[in-house]
Amino acid sequence: MNTARSDYDVVILGAGLVGMALAFALARHGFAVALLERSALAAFEGPAGAEDWDQRVYAVSPGSAEFLRGLGAWQRLAADRIAPIELMDVHGDGGGAIAFSAYELGERALAWIVENRALAGALVEIVRTTAHLDVLAPCEPTTVAWSADAARVTLADGRSLSARLVVGADGVRSWVRREAAIAREPQSYGQTAIVANFAAERAHRGRAFQWFVEGAGVLAWLPLPGRRISIVWSAPDALAQELLALDAATLSARVGAAGGAVLGELTLITPPAAFPLYFLRLSSVIGHRLALVGDAAHGVHPLAGQGVNLGFGDAATLAEVLGARGPVADAGAPILLERYARKRALPVLSMQIVTDGLVRLFAPPALKLLRNRGMRFVGSLATVRRLLAQPALR
Repeated sequence: MNTARSDYDVVILGAGLVGMALAFALARHGFAVALLERSALAAFEGPAGAEDWDQRVYAVSPGSAEFLRGLGAWQRLAADRIAPIELMDVHGDGGGAIAFSAYELGERALAWIVENRALAGALVEIVRTTAHLDVLAPCEPTTVAWSADAARVTLADGRSLSARLVVGADGVRSWVRREAAIAREPQSYGQTAIVANFAAERAHRGRAFQWFVEGAGVLAWLPLPGRRISIVWSAPDALAQELLALDAATLSARVGAAGGAVLGELTLITPPAAFPLYFLRLSSVIGHRLALVGDAAHGVHPLAGQGVNLGFGDAATLAEVLGARGPVADAGAPILLERYARKRALPVLSMQIVTDGLVRLFAPPALKLLRNRGMRFVGSLATVRRLLAQPALR
């Protein structure tokens, strides 16, 4: 919607899942918030068709689900469109294996598989009807200028918005980050994530699978409701282009064979889509009257399915820090931004070390024997499995 107001506590650039969640969380704390998005927010009106499944899904951790429930978004999701991951089998490229169990960890699920459009639709509903929150979409920001006590965002239509804090939630190639002269560019993994959904001959029974495929990247099968799965194949770029060019039957056979046909014959039910993969680590996720969240703040490999969960962690933490500001009225005060950066540093770095380390560990053929022996050893130790799983859960 358009608004005559021009002065805000917080202006958020980017109305993806993380940007919308943060906007609502801050508005609920009483901050005057503007949420800016270059594209029009989709209406997401009406339920999806019974066989109309979104290609892009997320593995939402229990911690992220709890955050979304606190916002009122989780309750808006249709229960019959969500699937729990109760078991996770991870296979190396030479006999190594680790199995994770929600039961062993005392959880209802290791994660919940949710369609992108369903979660986005739930968040759109709440941001459109929230007091203290103005949504400007579509709009085109052209510049951000920082002064001692405010930042000013100028739009292509001539409007100018002043804010105590600007938040970049605009993706791995963040425009806000460039405007702030944070020059770090994302590094390509040389891989492309191929995502698609399939009907399976056999029931998955809440089990997810992941394979480190020799010379072919990482393949994950994630449970959808019924006898359906969603796949993410993080494939070398050349292989990804080859997979995208296959007809439905050949792609189904190729994906099934790569997974050892553990669920029998697969049948493609959505066209495949592709997303290039990047790694991004910044020296700082804050600046003068600036905070970065989600993919604008960090890029991780999807092999652990933690990208969106790290983003929700950013949103929850920033909202918590600003909401508990006490006598500090200024949302962009350095003491608050430094507190946010400090709280997020270790969780993000830990996940990046694990995910990036695994990608690099499974690249050299010379390390094949060592890494698979390591997987078998870790897989035999319940305590170590629990320690590995805890950061992903919360």
